[in-house]
Amino acid sequence: MPARIIETNPRPFKAKTIDPVTLDIIENALRNARIEMDATLVRTAMSPGIREQGDAFPMIANPAGKMIVGQFGSFIDGFLRGWDGSIEEGDMIFLSDPYSCEGAISHSNDWLVLLPVYRSGRLVAWTAMFGHQSDIGGKVAGSMPIDARAIFEEGVRIPPVKIWRKGEYNEDLIKLVMHQTRKPDWCAADLNALIASCRVAARRIDEMCARFGEDEVVAAMDALLARNHRAMKALIASSVSTDKVSFEDFVCDDGVGYGPYKIKCTMQRVGDKVVLDFDGTDPQSDAAINFYLNENMFKMFFGIYMIMVFDPQIMFNDGFYDLIEVKIPEGSLLKPRYPAALSGRTHALGRIFDLLGALLGQRTPEFLCAAGFSSSPHLMYSGRDQRPGKNGEWFQLFQIGFGGIPGKPFGDGPDGHSLWPGFTNVPNEFLERYFPLRIERYEALADTGGAGLNRGGNGIL
Repeated sequence: MPARIIETNPRPFKAKTIDPVTLDIIENALRNARIEMDATLVRTAMSPGIREQGDAFPMIANPAGKMIVGQFGSFIDGFLRGWDGSIEEGDMIFLSDPYSCEGAISHSNDWLVLLPVYRSGRLVAWTAMFGHQSDIGGKVAGSMPIDARAIFEEGVRIPPVKIWRKGEYNEDLIKLVMHQTRKPDWCAADLNALIASCRVAARRIDEMCARFGEDEVVAAMDALLARNHRAMKALIASSVSTDKVSFEDFVCDDGVGYGPYKIKCTMQRVGDKVVLDFDGTDPQSDAAINFYLNENMFKMFFGIYMIMVFDPQIMFNDGFYDLIEVKIPEGSLLKPRYPAALSGRTHALGRIFDLLGALLGQRTPEFLCAAGFSSSPHLMYSGRDQRPGKNGEWFQLFQIGFGGIPGKPFGDGPDGHSLWPGFTNVPNEFLERYFPLRIERYEALADTGGAGLNRGGNGIL
């Protein structure tokens, strides 16, 4: 049964033609609201993974759930297809189970909050934010065991539930969830930060509607989606061949002695559409390196890559999704069957970016890059703090390490860069202040990125 969107004033939005100046103002207001979501999050979260590294992703979407500003693409359509309840004013949805939202979040450490934004009884937008929690229980501290054989070993799984129902907070639910984690103080603060970020963006959307009108704001969102569709249609026609192009890459092993695992993708333009087919990708692993790749997420990866390479002025959103068809075999490494473990999925995720570069670069060698560091190495460090005044309290660090970005035909690759452009390292001063450790060295390793006319970016030690 599909989700029921309950509106107390169910008059349809009027189709409007938005003048360029108004469209530009609303577009930049939406961009700024997204930036304000990030600022709210990092100022109120406690875990270093979110507060210092920025391992969180905001989104603002139109009433249909299509992303207007954000990074990962919309989480909402997968959620709506799996949600059989109602959506009403005053509700807020909370979830962390990848299998409940078609992989829109790809492991259980990512907690997602979805807020429907109402005005005058009508649903005018959605705001959403998800962030990586440092610990959600499970068999190891950090909740990312490499030897997990099922998702049950990786910590608490939260199906889509209403954390707020018609304006009433579900306190018992939060007590139950926080009881599963080794760091309930961090998790509670980070969850509140996700909620606050969504509410900030909702407030900004309400202000836009008050200034311009609800019909005008929704029409502007539709215009931004349509503009992106036109731009991507032209890029695809000029940059993607009708001939089939294939590439394959490998995850070396699964951490428990098996591998390598092949990831293969074939790309072809058929009419106005790009077809990306992962047929030939190896079956899912018994260990945790499976990556539940949401089709819309991969469409966004493809679109961002196209835009950044060929026309960086385009604001990416979900408007181009009908121009891309993604096929992922059921039971493969990229679409594992429940209850496959997922906590080590960043190895396959990193290969996806190299794969996209290889597919698009074969026909446009001026943009063909080398392979990058292709993963997100994680540092987990935990125990009892024996420093004076700490009384043996539990400490726990989750930190993502960085490598080198590949060399390009038009320049060197940057040193020590995240796979995600918004991530930063956890400052050494923060680590030494809040954890029982001392940093002796933190530097780029010379010549580790590969020599050449344009060298690859160096890794970090």
